[in-house]
Amino acid sequence: MQITPMQISQLRQSVVAVPPLARNDDFSINKNENKKLIQYLEDGGVKTLLYGGNANFYNISLKDFETTLSCLNEVADENTLVIPSVGPSFGFMNDQVEILKDHSFPTVMVLPTAFAFTESGVATGIRHIAEKIQKPLVLYIKNEGYMNNEDVAKLVNDNLISVIKYAIVRQNPERDDVLSHLVEKVNPSMIMSGIGEQPAITHLHKYQLGGYTSGCVCIAPQQSTKMLQALVSGEIERAEHIRKVFEPLENLRNSINPIRVLHEAVSLAEIAETGPHYPNLSPINADQAEGIKSAADMLKHIDLI
Repeated sequence: MQITPMQISQLRQSVVAVPPLARNDDFSINKNENKKLIQYLEDGGVKTLLYGGNANFYNISLKDFETTLSCLNEVADENTLVIPSVGPSFGFMNDQVEILKDHSFPTVMVLPTAFAFTESGVATGIRHIAEKIQKPLVLYIKNEGYMNNEDVAKLVNDNLISVIKYAIVRQNPERDDVLSHLVEKVNPSMIMSGIGEQPAITHLHKYQLGGYTSGCVCIAPQQSTKMLQALVSGEIERAEHIRKVFEPLENLRNSINPIRVLHEAVSLAEIAETGPHYPNLSPINADQAEGIKSAADMLKHIDLI
């Protein structure tokens, strides 16, 4: 696992995978299956792994947090950047930071809270955690009203933020006033599009963001890597051609549930056995599984030049 500080240039060198977390039937961490998935991603050219919502870090216990950190540290290649998540509550983050101090992760993402917060209060909390851990954090902007861009810029200017994951969903990503304002306040190269392949072309081409995160990269890492390479080299038509192959599985994620569908897709495509969903999530039904397997198999075996 990479232990040197994260560089924003890494966003252009690797898609940021957001994998599920494999568990045993008793919900304990399955080291072997997580290793399978990580090696599959690494073999496909992915060298940055972000464990957040798809890994259900929202519901992780402190005991599991410690076990998971140790597992990821052991199974990732020495050149792979692994980013765990903390939060979303401030008190829980404080406890998690104490555990993180015993590990060498270069950065950590703060999960966005959905209740009992103010914009300035979130900024204060993130500042406190970054100063306590003495490492810059990944800021996750998922909804409007979570943080104002002026506070974001202050955190960036004080070197408390490594990169920003921007994931506010728009019906038309071409029209995004919040993002347009954000790229005026901070270097767009340090912002990663956080909603998979579908808006990534617009985000990287129009707003000049540094890179993008993906869940479906866990099924087709080589194709997602090719899409990033096409975007970096300005081959927009080629990137669009690749983007379309991710649509069937992404449409299922959007219509059912992004986390649950990806978790099942990795197993159904026989990449790694992800095991049961960690509460508070529930499994999919048999009819949904059939469609997910079909879409995942198609994506896994597609061959694009």
